[in-house]
Amino acid sequence: MTPTQVETIRASWVQVEPISDEVASLFYGRLFDLDPMIRRVFRWTDMVQHKKILMQTLAVVVRGLDRFEELVPAIEALGRRHATYGAREAQYDTVGEALLWALREGLGDAFTPDVREAWAEAYYTLASVMIGAASGEAAA
Repeated sequence: MTPTQVETIRASWVQVEPISDEVASLFYGRLFDLDPMIRRVFRWTDMVQHKKILMQTLAVVVRGLDRFEELVPAIEALGRRHATYGAREAQYDTVGEALLWALREGLGDAFTPDVREAWAEAYYTLASVMIGAASGEAAA
């Protein structure tokens, strides 16, 4: 990620934080619409709490984007944990689609092409680390 992309994400995150509950709800609603099978993974989950965890995790990532190498061990652990829940590599694209959609819905006109590109770059970088860890490959 470029420094400009990191700053773009941080600037948009300032707008997301006040509406984080709404964005989390939009995200999970869209995720379950795109892949109803994923809903089964969450059938025993306290979704109110899980939405908070999602947004807290995103906040940590946003704060640490310029020190990505320090985030890698936690991201790898998250990827291994998701593998134990049955997450498959193909589902990461669905999650990315749902995340970008939720951000677009939440941010409205502020979700510019540059904002979308920065968030997509960040998400797919994180997803590749998670997928690698789930498959037993360490990040380089």
